[in-house]
Amino acid sequence: MFAKRESEVRRPAVAGAFYPRGAQELKSTVEALLSQATKRELSGLCGVVAPHAGYVYSGQIAGEAFSLLARSSDGPNRILLIGPPHYVPVRGIVAPSSRAFATPLGDVVIDVDAVGSLRDAGLVTIDDIPHAPEHALEVELPFLQSVLED
Repeated sequence: MFAKRESEVRRPAVAGAFYPRGAQELKSTVEALLSQATKRELSGLCGVVAPHAGYVYSGQIAGEAFSLLARSSDGPNRILLIGPPHYVPVRGIVAPSSRAFATPLGDVVIDVDAVGSLRDAGLVTIDDIPHAPEHALEVELPFLQSVLED
């Protein structure tokens, strides 16, 4: 289905720089940022826009954004993360060949069947090079892991 893999699991590129490297410290940090968010319930939530910088700069706003997912009365069926490449130029949408992204909180599984369908339709190309150093998606994952059960 995919070209030669760099790795089955994409390793963290910015743990310890953009967010805490240790699982317990990361969990505490994310939970604190989520708990500081404005308490509001929503129904019909179809997406959130969240910043993707280091938590010291954008964690409070990311906490606000992801807390909406936690409080959404009809939770998401699928999560689609879209982020800009900062280090490697790309044309179009590029997905990694990995089956999961690792964070200090555990692995986040990628729906490789969905990615394969998008690739087969010509909507996505598979390339690990832009994803290897990239932080845009990685910094979102601990928030998702904290607010979603699966």
